[in-house]
Amino acid sequence: MDKKAIEYHVRGLLEAIGEDPDREGLRETPERVARMLAEVLEGTAYSNHDIAVMFGKVFDAPDGYDEDSIIVEKDITVFSYCEHHLALMYDMKVNVAYIPKGKVLGLSKIARICEMAAKRLQLQEKLGKDIADIISEAAGTEDVAVMISGCHSCMTARGIKNASAKTLTATFKGRFKTEKELRQYVKFD
Repeated sequence: MDKKAIEYHVRGLLEAIGEDPDREGLRETPERVARMLAEVLEGTAYSNHDIAVMFGKVFDAPDGYDEDSIIVEKDITVFSYCEHHLALMYDMKVNVAYIPKGKVLGLSKIARICEMAAKRLQLQEKLGKDIADIISEAAGTEDVAVMISGCHSCMTARGIKNASAKTLTATFKGRFKTEKELRQYVKFD
């Protein structure tokens, strides 16, 4: 990420909206914005494969844990930025389920995968697919489900300004796609 270019363009943006980037409260804003973007968009530096490798710590499944077992992690909190308006997507909860094939992911790795995939300019629908693809690769299973609930400031703070609107998306792979009864495990309570 080119922080100097970001600083230059943020300064230009401030000027374009009629602000004085040299005034007291804005002098360091271009640098702050560059640091913030490097942090909140860290995931842009990595492909889905890179993230799967980075957080793909797996363990042998416990004895008796077979393809009729499901691992579910719910209410993973993330935020992201909409690629259409660069607007904040917030109050996002991610539910992930997968059916292991002899290996299980470390539980914290599921949340880390969700967080890193969200640290990109995203669409909620794409975020769900990215998480499902990464979990699938990291855990070595096609049987993955991801549901996301979130608010989008491009709808709540601008445009239609519907403050209570929430968006729900679902991505199903493998058995979750073909066996509808499995989807109950990732539904929001």
